[in-house]
Amino acid sequence: MPTVPHILLLAPLLSIAAGAFAHAAPEEGPLQVVQVKASATAYDPRRDDTAAKIVVTHDEIVKQGDTSIGDVLKRLPGITIGGVPGRGGDIKMRGMGSGYTQILLNGDPAPPGFSLDGLAPDLIERIEIMRAASAEYSTQAIAGTINIVLRRAVVAAQRELKTTLQSEHGRPGGNANFSVSDKAGNLSYAVVSGLAWSTQDRPATGFTTFSDPAGAPLGRRDQASFMRGTYQGVNLAPRVNLTLGPDDSLAWQSFLAANEYGGPATERSITTLGAPPAFSSAVTSLAQRTVLARSDLTWTHKMADGARFDAKAGVSTGTRRVEREAFEYDRAATLALERRTTSRPRDQGVSASVKYATPVFGKHALTAGWDGAWSARTEHRIERDIAAGDPPANLNLAFDASVVRLALFAQDEWTISKQWSAYLGLRWEGVRTRSSGVENTSAVWSPLLQTLYKLPGSKQDQVRLALSRTYKAPFTNELLPRRLRAIENSATTPDEQGNPRLRPELAWGLDLAFEHYLQGGGLLSASAYLRRIEDNARNNIFLIDGLWVSMPINTGKAQAHGIELEAKFALKSVFKAAPAIDLRANLARNWSRLDTLPGPNNRLVSQTPVSANLGVDYKMDRLPLTLGASYSYQNGGPVRFSLNEFDYSTPKRLLDLYALARISPKVQLRLSVANALHQSYMTALTWVDADGARADATITPTAPVLRAALELKL
Repeated sequence: MPTVPHILLLAPLLSIAAGAFAHAAPEEGPLQVVQVKASATAYDPRRDDTAAKIVVTHDEIVKQGDTSIGDVLKRLPGITIGGVPGRGGDIKMRGMGSGYTQILLNGDPAPPGFSLDGLAPDLIERIEIMRAASAEYSTQAIAGTINIVLRRAVVAAQRELKTTLQSEHGRPGGNANFSVSDKAGNLSYAVVSGLAWSTQDRPATGFTTFSDPAGAPLGRRDQASFMRGTYQGVNLAPRVNLTLGPDDSLAWQSFLAANEYGGPATERSITTLGAPPAFSSAVTSLAQRTVLARSDLTWTHKMADGARFDAKAGVSTGTRRVEREAFEYDRAATLALERRTTSRPRDQGVSASVKYATPVFGKHALTAGWDGAWSARTEHRIERDIAAGDPPANLNLAFDASVVRLALFAQDEWTISKQWSAYLGLRWEGVRTRSSGVENTSAVWSPLLQTLYKLPGSKQDQVRLALSRTYKAPFTNELLPRRLRAIENSATTPDEQGNPRLRPELAWGLDLAFEHYLQGGGLLSASAYLRRIEDNARNNIFLIDGLWVSMPINTGKAQAHGIELEAKFALKSVFKAAPAIDLRANLARNWSRLDTLPGPNNRLVSQTPVSANLGVDYKMDRLPLTLGASYSYQNGGPVRFSLNEFDYSTPKRLLDLYALARISPKVQLRLSVANALHQSYMTALTWVDADGARADATITPTAPVLRAALELKL
C-alpha cells in the first residue's frame, strides 16, 4: 500500500511526465549516493563505491594550513586553477573550466555569485571529486564534478579557534576561524565561522605591439599598472540536527558569506613607436560588496527493510553592488574621459528535492527522485560618461532573468557478484531561461553506466569503467543580448555581448581506471578519459558597426581525452625502517581538438595540457613537529581561439612549505610559506588579419605569502 513518502515522490513525477516541460533546458541537481556495504568500519568510499569518487577528508583539507579552498584543490589529481599563480581563479578538471567543471555546495548547484575563494577550508567537512556523472547529481559536468560538503558531523562537544597572520609584498593580512559543536538529548548543533582580511599590492607591466602583414613593426606601447586592494570577508555555516523519533530526523543547514573588496589603481602607457592611443594614463577605483545566504531543511524518514526517504527544501538570496570610477587622460595629461559605473545585481532562488531509496531482491539498491529550482536575477547598471568637449552620456541598463530547472532521475546499484558491481542511471534535466523577453529552453536525457570489477585472486587490484551523457548549459549572462562597453575598443579589448540563441553543449563520455591499493591506505592508480562534445561554444570576435564585439557562438564538434596517474603511500609501507614520511604525486596529460578550427593548438579554451603535483609530509619521531612541502606545475603554451585570435601563457610553478609544532594536545603552532617560488606570470593575446597583427601582453609579478597560525582546542 503506498505511503505518504511514496505519494510525495510519485505525484510530481506523474505531473511532470505529462508534459509541463515539453522542451525544457538543462541544469543541476543534488544529493548523495546510498551504499549498502557489509562492513561499515572498513568502508572506503573511493575503494568500495561503484560510482567512482575521490573523497578528501577535513583533516586532509586543513593539513597544509591553507586559507583558501583553491590552494587545497590545486594539489588534487587532475585539478588545476586558472589565473595568476597563488591568487585563485577558474577551477578546472581535466584542464577544462568555464562551466565544464561542475561546482556543488552540499550536493546542490552553487548559488549565483558564489566564489570558492571566499570559503574558509575550516568550514568544509569533505570534498568529493567525481570524474564520471551520476544520476543523483546534475549531469552538467562534462569534465566532472566537485562537491563541497560543509561541516555537519557532531561527534562530541568541542570548541576550536584558529588565528592566522600573514604577509604578502610586505602587506599584512589575517584570518580567524571558530567552530563550536555540542549535543543535548535529541538535538545536536555545529557552528563554524570565519573572518578574513588582507591588503594587497598588485603591480603589473605589459606591452602592445602592432605589425603589418609582412611582420614589420608599426607601433609599440609599454604599460605599467599598480593596484592596492583591501579585502574583508566573513562566512558562517550553522547546522542543527533534530531526532524526531526512531525513524525520523530533521537537519537544518545554512551558509552566509559577506565580503567587500576595493581600492585605487593607476595605469600609464608610453608610446615608443607609432601613434599614441586616445588614453595614455588612467586613475581608477573599485568598490565591490557581496552578500550571499543559503538555507536548507532536510527531512529523513527510515522505513522497513532498509528503505529511506529524503525531502529537502532550500532558499537562497544574494546581492552585490559594484562601483567603479575611471579617469582617463590623454598624452598631454589632460582629462579626456570620466566614466562612472554602478551595477546592482540581485539573485533569489528556491529549490526542492525528493529521493526514495530501497534495497530490492537482495542485490539491488534502487533510488529514484526529482529535484527542481527557480532562480531569478535582476540588475540595474548605470554608466555615465563625461568626455572632453561633449555633453554627458548616460547608459542605463536594466534587465531581469529567471531560470526554472527540473530533473527526474532513477538509478540501480547492482551487486552482480562478490567481485563485480554495476551502477545504472538515467536522468532527465530541463531548463527554461527567460530574460528581457528572450526565452531559451532545452532538455537532456542522460543515460549513465558505471561498473567496478575487483580482479580475482587479488584484494588490492580493481578496474572501473564509466559511460555517460553530460552537457554544459550557457551561463545566464551569455544569453543576454546587452552589451558591455570597453573603454578602448579593439580586437584584443572588445565590447562584450551575449547570444540568446546559444545552445547547450552535449557530450558523450568514457572513463576507464585501474586502482592498486597498498597497506596503510596507499594507492597507485591510472585513469583515462574521452569526451566527444557537440555544439561546442566559444567566444568569437566580430566587427559590428565599426566596433569589435566578443560574442559566444556554437562552432561545431570538439574532442577531449587524457590520462591521469596518481600515487600516495607511507614510506614505511615500502621500507619498514623508514621514517614517518608520507609521499603523494599525480600527473595529468590532456589533449583536445576542435573539428571546425584548423591547428595547431586548436584546443578547448584555456585547457591545461599538463599538470603535476608532488608532496611530502614528515612527522618527526623525537620531536612534536611535522614538516611538509608540495610542488605544483601547470604548463601553458599557445592556444588558438579562432581563425584570427591566439593566446599564450607561461607555465606556473608553485612551492608551498609548512611546519606544524604540537605544543600540547590542545595547542598547535603552524608556520607556512605559500608561493615560495614567487614566479612572474605572463599572458599574451594576439589578433591577426589581413591588415596585420596586434599583440597585448601582461606580465604579473607575484610574491611569497608568509603565515603564522595558532590553533587552539578550547
